[in-house]
Amino acid sequence: MSTRSQYFIDVYLRQTAEIAAGTSRDDLARVIDVLFEAYLADKTIYTCGNGGSAANASHLACDIAKFTWAEGKRRFKCSSLCDNAALISALTNDVGFHRIFLDQLNGRMVEGDVLVCLSVHGGSGADKAGPWSQNLVSAADFAKKRGGKVVALVGYDGGALRQMADASVIVPSTPDGFTSTPHVEGFHEIYHHLICERLRQLAVELGPAASENA
Repeated sequence: MSTRSQYFIDVYLRQTAEIAAGTSRDDLARVIDVLFEAYLADKTIYTCGNGGSAANASHLACDIAKFTWAEGKRRFKCSSLCDNAALISALTNDVGFHRIFLDQLNGRMVEGDVLVCLSVHGGSGADKAGPWSQNLVSAADFAKKRGGKVVALVGYDGGALRQMADASVIVPSTPDGFTSTPHVEGFHEIYHHLICERLRQLAVELGPAASENA
């Protein structure tokens, strides 16, 4: 292996350790609380994101729905808004990309449901196509107006989603101020596995009131 690659690996892994150390434990605990409160109330959790965050949103929905199974206990209700390509393309064509998540929630989301938004920049900044992640911001706004709660997994300064969320976790910068999309998306996966493991534990700890036949 070249010396330059070894140096890159060393730096990347050092940054990873620094980010883990700097992650807010209180913020993670609050996210877990919001999701578990939805479970106790038998509400539905929805996930959404763009690009790599769309893949992370699908993975998160899978793990909340399946990994959290506790023997004899009622299961979590969770669905990703990123998984129906035909519907997403139809909505993009007919009402615009900024509404692809909002219009999936319309008619489905009820008071107490939770929308989990995953985004590197949290709806701040722009590129060739214009402002980033406005479909997430509009969906979060819709969810709040419907009496739902919003959870945000974000990076950089957290953007609009950080400000809108009832609970959020931001992937922190390293002590020297470094952050990147790979680190943010990677840590969203770490956070979501931690969250799901804790949700599973909490479900196991519940008494018979949460049985699957309740």
